[in-house]
Amino acid sequence: MINARQLQRIDGIVKDTVAAGATLRAGGRYEGLFYRPTVLTDVRPGMRSYEEEVFGPVTSVVTFSTDDEAIAINNATEYGLSCGILTQSLERAMYVAHRVNTGKVHINDQTVGDEPWVPFGGSGASGNGGRHGGPANWEEFTQWQWITMQDKAMPYPF
Repeated sequence: MINARQLQRIDGIVKDTVAAGATLRAGGRYEGLFYRPTVLTDVRPGMRSYEEEVFGPVTSVVTFSTDDEAIAINNATEYGLSCGILTQSLERAMYVAHRVNTGKVHINDQTVGDEPWVPFGGSGASGNGGRHGGPANWEEFTQWQWITMQDKAMPYPF
């Protein structure tokens, strides 16, 4: 972790989630600023690891029965930075991808990849709404200025 404050925040989220009924399957401990990769199952709405962005090596496993239920679970949070869809059916993946409220959707791939030439960002309270990356940087990191020029001053009749 970057500092002790962040480590304590993550540890607090994990402990509060377990106290609320989730099952700690792996991790949940730390040494110095190293927080062990952590897996929580039986996570439900209302639990901290479900409601908050952890920004640490913690994954919350939320089960579902249908694609529509998975979409509803994904869209029930105010966050939407990145989503991963693992499936053998690309048609199914596209059905889900077009219905989730996330800035990036990775089908059968990791959720941390990006390309510098493509605008990226999250939706809702996550990320930046797709303002950064590629041509979007022109608008985000510059200010347009209009300049007109003639090689000498124009003679005006007044």
